[in-house]
Amino acid sequence: MAGVRSRRSQNNSEDYWPGFVDAMSALLLVFIFLLSIFMIAQFFLSQQLSGRDKVLNRLNQQIAELTELLALEKANVGDLESTISSLQLGLDQTSEERDRLQSLLNDRSGQIDEAGGALAALQAKLEGEQQISDKALAQVELLNQQISALRRQIAVLEDALEASETRDRESQTRIADLGKRLNVALAQRVQELSRYRSDFFGRLREILAQRSDIEVVGDRFVFQSEVLFSSGDDEVNPQGKNQLDILASAIIELEGEIPPEINWVLRVDGHTDARPLSGTGRLRDNWDLSAARAISVVKYLIARGVEPDRLVAAGFGEYQPLEQGTSPEANAKNRRIELKLTQR
Repeated sequence: MAGVRSRRSQNNSEDYWPGFVDAMSALLLVFIFLLSIFMIAQFFLSQQLSGRDKVLNRLNQQIAELTELLALEKANVGDLESTISSLQLGLDQTSEERDRLQSLLNDRSGQIDEAGGALAALQAKLEGEQQISDKALAQVELLNQQISALRRQIAVLEDALEASETRDRESQTRIADLGKRLNVALAQRVQELSRYRSDFFGRLREILAQRSDIEVVGDRFVFQSEVLFSSGDDEVNPQGKNQLDILASAIIELEGEIPPEINWVLRVDGHTDARPLSGTGRLRDNWDLSAARAISVVKYLIARGVEPDRLVAAGFGEYQPLEQGTSPEANAKNRRIELKLTQR
């Protein structure tokens, strides 16, 4: 017994490094998940800002068009004002001519009829010019109304632009707040899952404390393959079924305690030693054997009442050894089934 305890203590001391690597891997997965959430939030933010930029570009284009139209209308107003000035000058000249003719009428009574005809012609011309002046004034009034309407449209566009900028600032604030709350929620979920993982493995330690062929390595339970399977086989043997019955009961009890919002799974990893498989059966290599054994464990646990969506099976072949070398002791240690409670 002292020799067994010594070897077990030596194995436990040698296995601290893989446990540390697994813990760092889990931490890296959480970091990658948080980084992915952040990138998704940045993506939706960039999509919203791109939409705002398109709206702003369209509004700026409309403002430029309205500015060009306003400049054109101002040019037209300038032309009309020039016409009005010309007409006013003609009107002044006509008034002067009328005054001159009136003077001639007073001086020469014999030329009254002629002067009257000339005066009537000038009066008609004056009325015509007055009509032209009235028409020009009406056009100026219409242009002034159009300019006022354009100014109102520009004011509306400026208000819409300011409102859009305000919404953008509010959206950025909400997104930042959402990211903070998401980080806090994820940290809480990780802490809760860690607590339930500790409770789960604590119960398994109590149940399986007397088994020398079942070890705890970091945050994983390690079953030697001989506990569950016969050599080269992927069907769970009767002894293994007894151990898996205990495991299934612990998992079912855990399912009822962990809150449903925590998205957890029990990962079942199959590992083999480096020796190639002999024979030409349906299992062609160690990849097939490790995956088939992990799947057999998962299927048995499902048959004992564990929810399928809480289980994951993975095969690693001989490429994740616990101990280097090809000695019988190293091979026996590397042939194993590992259980790890983790987040999906």
